[in-house]
Amino acid sequence: MASFLTKALGTVVVVGAIGAAGFWFVTRPQPLPETAFADLGAPDLKNGERLFWAGGCISCHAGKGAGDAGDLTLGGGEPLTTAFGTFHAPNISPDEKAGIGSWSLADFGNAMLRGVDDEGHHLYPAFPYGSYARMTPKDVNDLWGYLKTLPKSDKPSPEHELSFPYNIRMAVGGWKFLYFNDKPRVELASADEKVRRGQYLVEGPGHCGECHTPRDGMGGFLKGQWLAGAPNPEGKGKIPNITPGGEIGSWSEADIAGYLETGMTPDFDSVGGSMVEVQKNMARLPAEDREAIAAYLKAVPAVK
Repeated sequence: MASFLTKALGTVVVVGAIGAAGFWFVTRPQPLPETAFADLGAPDLKNGERLFWAGGCISCHAGKGAGDAGDLTLGGGEPLTTAFGTFHAPNISPDEKAGIGSWSLADFGNAMLRGVDDEGHHLYPAFPYGSYARMTPKDVNDLWGYLKTLPKSDKPSPEHELSFPYNIRMAVGGWKFLYFNDKPRVELASADEKVRRGQYLVEGPGHCGECHTPRDGMGGFLKGQWLAGAPNPEGKGKIPNITPGGEIGSWSEADIAGYLETGMTPDFDSVGGSMVEVQKNMARLPAEDREAIAAYLKAVPAVK
């Protein structure tokens, strides 16, 4: 009997060890090798600035109204309160100690494309790398080059305020296993180059789906509900459905592009809520980018 119990216990230990090893293997951080960011050449700073505004970096990583005042110091922005806890957007200025000035291009690229920091730890998906993963290494290089031209800030980044189990970073690996990929969010029938550019901007650097797509209880996007509207992540009101079946379904491409440029709807109403900052960023893009975004939003599947 004792021999049987010993063997059974040994089996349980072995199975448990195999299971733990399998869980670690599946959920471990998986950065890209440095070679993925080699031979990209000097960054195109003009394109880097374009991506900076497309991504709305200033909206999260700078103080409120900083862009309006011409201050591009990315010392950290307003706290983001969610059902999982409060996240603090970090200092991403080129300061070598408080910011990310000591990072390499590969460090920055892995944060953007793989959600892994310079020390090899998972980043929480409050930082929208789930969208940025669709960016090209060249664009990452250009954005990194532009960020390094901005003012330094020695403001320390506060720790996130998360309760158990959300404070366990390894669990982010499980979230990535379930939800993280770099595939297109939707398959488009159109091969139009403008629509494809819009898809890249919306699904990638623009990360529009992070607010406009509903999520399940674990924070992953609901299948078949891309851009169909969602509760405001900050707790007040609703982010609208921006598919052709939603609130802006009657708008033309020109209406959408004009709204992104001026903040005025076709009915002469003005932009409001959290979209105010987004629209200000979009207004800084070249007209062809706003037109591409509009073309994409008219081409995505309609969701009622």
